[in-house]
Amino acid sequence: MKGNKKVIDTLNELLAGELTAMDQYFIHSRMYQDWGLNKLYERIDHEFDDEKGHAAALIERILFLEGTPDMTQRAGLKVGKDVPQMLKNDLQLEYDVDKALKSAIKLCEDQKDYQSREILEQMLADTEQDHAYWLEKQLGLIDKVGLQNYLQSQMG
Repeated sequence: MKGNKKVIDTLNELLAGELTAMDQYFIHSRMYQDWGLNKLYERIDHEFDDEKGHAAALIERILFLEGTPDMTQRAGLKVGKDVPQMLKNDLQLEYDVDKALKSAIKLCEDQKDYQSREILEQMLADTEQDHAYWLEKQLGLIDKVGLQNYLQSQMG
């Protein structure tokens, strides 16, 4: 099914964001693992898998619309040097993805591409209700219990 060029281009921009998120979550998860923060490792490794699923959904939709997925583009990674910075960088990445998804959803609505919109709405729900919310909670816990207590709780 021949898709709208604007929609395909936008899906490729979103794909670049998901690939960036995958890369950032991958390095952060392995850093947590190396530091012995096993609970953080497991959760961020789960986020890596979620982003991989989002990327796969975008690739499949681009191909369905007879576009070519662009796997070469990435935004710059923001690898943190400590846990709070890593969590903040990941949260900012989710906020950026959230903004891009909302814009893309509007474009799909305007172009009457309701199936792409539905795929993006599910990704938006994951971004807001799972990823960003969890990261906000972790930063709040650090503020409430202190960094050392938080880190101890993440060793598991």
